[in-house]
Amino acid sequence: MSSSATDSYVLPPATPTPSSQISDDIDSLPSSPTHSELDLDEDEQLESDAEREWRESLQQLELLLTMVLVPYVGKYLGRKCAYWGWAKFMQWQWPDISVQITDRKAFRAAGIVGAATI
Repeated sequence: MSSSATDSYVLPPATPTPSSQISDDIDSLPSSPTHSELDLDEDEQLESDAEREWRESLQQLELLLTMVLVPYVGKYLGRKCAYWGWAKFMQWQWPDISVQITDRKAFRAAGIVGAATI
């Protein structure tokens, strides 16, 4: 059985469309951005990328401060405060006893090493 190319593709007869329907069809089409709008989109994209990277770096700095720096500084200052408080308590409890730190460098190094050990 043979079939010709015209049998498989039957087109309806062309009917004229009113001009109002053509303008409605054109209005419903998506508008393509102009060249200046494309440049603005690229600038906005670059700005949003830079802004996102800036927020990420601030978040990393915040994490560094809250997770690393604050605990170590707090531990060091806590030890210094505890040594000072203990010396004041000892002087108040026994007034004739004097607490003296003979080697300040060794005292500071012990505080730093003690704060660094977890």
